Amino acid sequence: MVALCDPCWNAHANQLALEEGATAPPKVEPDPDDVAWYEPPTCGDCGAVVRHYPTNYDRWVYLAVEDLPAKDVAPRYRWRLETIRAPYSPVAVDVVAMRIRGIEPLPSDPVRPAHRAVCLSPDALQEAEQEAEQERAADPE
Repeated sequence: MVALCDPCWNAHANQLALEEGATAPPKVEPDPDDVAWYEPPTCGDCGAVVRHYPTNYDRWVYLAVEDLPAKDVAPRYRWRLETIRAPYSPVAVDVVAMRIRGIEPLPSDPVRPAHRAVCLSPDALQEAEQEAEQERAADPE
């Protein structure tokens, strides 16, 4: 493994985030003294509720609320959630989103799609159609 300096790590992580679509802003932690109503985050394009997760490289991504079978999600949008546990303890500390790469999941395996894959905005729908066309062109069965 290579240790990167902070500027190099940030450049690498930012490039990876752009490629994977992990461009959500960091999660805002509410003030403990604030008693205002807290609403879950929503998509700015379609208004649907999204889940806000940290990635395994310190960036944030909006994911869909429910898992879908891998066959229904384009490879570019497939994520998996990993539970981080405290050392020597069964207590869950956090949940981290990891993009599925390398080994393809089985068609029935559950994956968490990026919200962009299920967003109902016209731009997202067009992007998803283009992704599906590229996938069909790459897999001529």
